[in-house]
Amino acid sequence: MKYYNTQNVLPEEVIKIIQKYVDGGYIYIPKKDNEHKAWGENNGSKNSFRVRNIEIYNKHIAGLTVIQLAKEYYLSEQSIRRIINQEKTLCSNSKQNHL
Repeated sequence: MKYYNTQNVLPEEVIKIIQKYVDGGYIYIPKKDNEHKAWGENNGSKNSFRVRNIEIYNKHIAGLTVIQLAKEYYLSEQSIRRIINQEKTLCSNSKQNHL
C-alpha cells in the first residue's frame, strides 16, 4: 500500500468533503474490484508456497513420512497432512481434466 499526500493528488473540494468525515486522520482507499490481486501475487509468496507444497507431496510419494517432512520443513504433522491431501486432490482433478 502506497501513501499519498492528498494535497498532491486530490482537488481541494474533494479534500474538504473528506475532511467532514475524517479530519486529520488516515483513510484507506481500496483498489477497484477488477484490479484486486489475490493474496501473495504481489510478492511471489503464493508461488513459492505452491512450489514447496508440490515438493512436499513428491517427497511423500517417494517414501518420506509425515514426521520426516514435518521436521524438514519446520511444519506441524497436521500441516503436512493437509498439504499432501490438497496436492493429491489437485493431481486427481488435473488428471480428470485431461481425460
